[in-house]
Amino acid sequence: MHRTGNRITDEAGRTLILRGVNLGGSSKIPSFAGQNAGSAEEVSFIGRPFPLEEAEDHFERLKKSGFTFVRLIITWEALEHRGPGIYDESYIDYLGELIKTAASIGISIYIDPHQDVWSRFTGGDGAPRWTLEKLGIDPAMLSQTGSALHSRGPGKKAFSWPVNYSLYGTATMFTLFFAGNVFAPGVKIDNESAQDYLQKSYIDAFRHCIRQLHKNRTPAFETALAGCGVMNEPHPGYIGYNDLRRLENATLALGPVPSPFEAMIAASGQPVKVPVYTPWIKGWRINGSEVINPQGLSLFKDGYTCPWKQAGVWTGEGGKTELLKPDHFSVYLGRPVSFTEDFLKPFIIRFIKSINKEDRPKIFFIEGIPHGESPSWGSEDPQNVVNAFHHYDGFTLFTKSFRSYLTVDSKSGRIILGKKKNAAFYSAKLTAAKNWTKEQMGDMPCLLGEFGLPFDMNHKKAYRTGDYSKQEQALNLYYNCIDENLLSSTLWNYTSDNTHEDGDHWNGEDFSIVTSAKASGKERREIIERAERGWLRPYPMATAGIPIKFSWDRKNLAFYFLFLSDPEIKAPTEIFIPSRLFGENPYFAVKTLEKELKLRTVYGREEQKFFIYNDGYSGKIEVSLSSA
Repeated sequence: MHRTGNRITDEAGRTLILRGVNLGGSSKIPSFAGQNAGSAEEVSFIGRPFPLEEAEDHFERLKKSGFTFVRLIITWEALEHRGPGIYDESYIDYLGELIKTAASIGISIYIDPHQDVWSRFTGGDGAPRWTLEKLGIDPAMLSQTGSALHSRGPGKKAFSWPVNYSLYGTATMFTLFFAGNVFAPGVKIDNESAQDYLQKSYIDAFRHCIRQLHKNRTPAFETALAGCGVMNEPHPGYIGYNDLRRLENATLALGPVPSPFEAMIAASGQPVKVPVYTPWIKGWRINGSEVINPQGLSLFKDGYTCPWKQAGVWTGEGGKTELLKPDHFSVYLGRPVSFTEDFLKPFIIRFIKSINKEDRPKIFFIEGIPHGESPSWGSEDPQNVVNAFHHYDGFTLFTKSFRSYLTVDSKSGRIILGKKKNAAFYSAKLTAAKNWTKEQMGDMPCLLGEFGLPFDMNHKKAYRTGDYSKQEQALNLYYNCIDENLLSSTLWNYTSDNTHEDGDHWNGEDFSIVTSAKASGKERREIIERAERGWLRPYPMATAGIPIKFSWDRKNLAFYFLFLSDPEIKAPTEIFIPSRLFGENPYFAVKTLEKELKLRTVYGREEQKFFIYNDGYSGKIEVSLSSA
């Protein structure tokens, strides 16, 4: 797999449309955690995303569904939970066997260094516990001081994890990780700057993992491990705040959310009355107030204090708290700060250059701020890169419902009515991301790294009725827009141990296209596919030339594909044809447009592929497919 201009190509020079899933939702949490929650020793991620004895079945199921490209979720905690520089070699060995199984079945993988709101201990997943402890933070005090929200478990009160991006724990850790040298240069970890220590530890962990995975592996393994991400959904923390007395750039404001200054003094042991927010059509509105950290507890262990107090952002001398630098995070080198250009991009390049020392992997998948800016990219920057942006329908996510005729533009507050307008709006968002990539990122290839929807929407109605038509409508709309934009994509997600009761086992999410249920008389739970008619569809897997257009009519089972053939490519164009939709003998029509020519074609029903050979033809080729 290679980057060729704005396309991803294979060894034969064919253009690849990569289609697959994120594997999987429960990989964010340990498969085993001992009774002593504070012990990093009593944690294991072996078995995430599934036990090795089940791997072949799951990969076969994915391949039969046309999902041959997997974004493999791996957290920093999974690699280095025992402490700095102490790697879980057993877990890495498990990953090696998992990828070896994928390779044997024809599944390609890219490693996704995954995080959400920094770590499990700040309400998400990602970083090890010790990253907080090294700064004197007591993880047990995060909730009590209003520094983080945590899931209350299945069946408990609803919890919106993105609120944590605005809370002290997550915002402080991201700010130190990306820009500690600028905004808190005096904050040290083991006599090294916090930024350098944290970034080096993160990069070293994933470099070690990749190095170990490539030891003594087969050529098939090398081919299967196609690439590596840099960081899932990076966030600026406090970087870019103009006034620390206000809430700015919130991902989600819901419930009591402090301003950065209020969060800082609350973390340092002071009860603080803060606004209670309610999401509105555009942004948020205040709906009362609430006291956080009412007991006046400190987040920090003895001998430690708030990094921002150390940096002179605020003071508490004489028992009086005072904000000294409300614009502390707004300026860099005498100009307005840019998180993506000043801090994110240098980190991405540092990561790529460090991993490249191992001459692995072939492609890096980079990300900007979710639904926000991505870093610019030029000819002087590493070229083996793909813009792996994410896009979700925020209205469907927040309301846990889907209406094909209705959505809301969260940025403008504009209500969009009508099926065609709704679909055009979603497609336009993907087009805008592609255009940004073309204009600001050197026209690198794009991959939609995450999209999807909650399967438990409408109060889990589908679980009671077995009717997944709403989910199918939504997924069909998303994939139609992806096809319009000729995008590769990995759907969020495939969670093998998903259940209707506990979803994906992380923060109440339930996005998996499969679920598991108890099977009578069997030791293992039965895997059940959900909303198949929303995601099972034909597409051009490998094009011997350049794709121009393809589309799928779900109602009439009709597929159309137009591409420009390259006469130098000997390998055939491969179109995925799901036999579950088309039966024994689908109808194919292949037409050359520049001159009348009968091309060589082969239908492999067992492989679920239709092959078209160029045989030296140069020009446009039109392909139509329907059920017999």
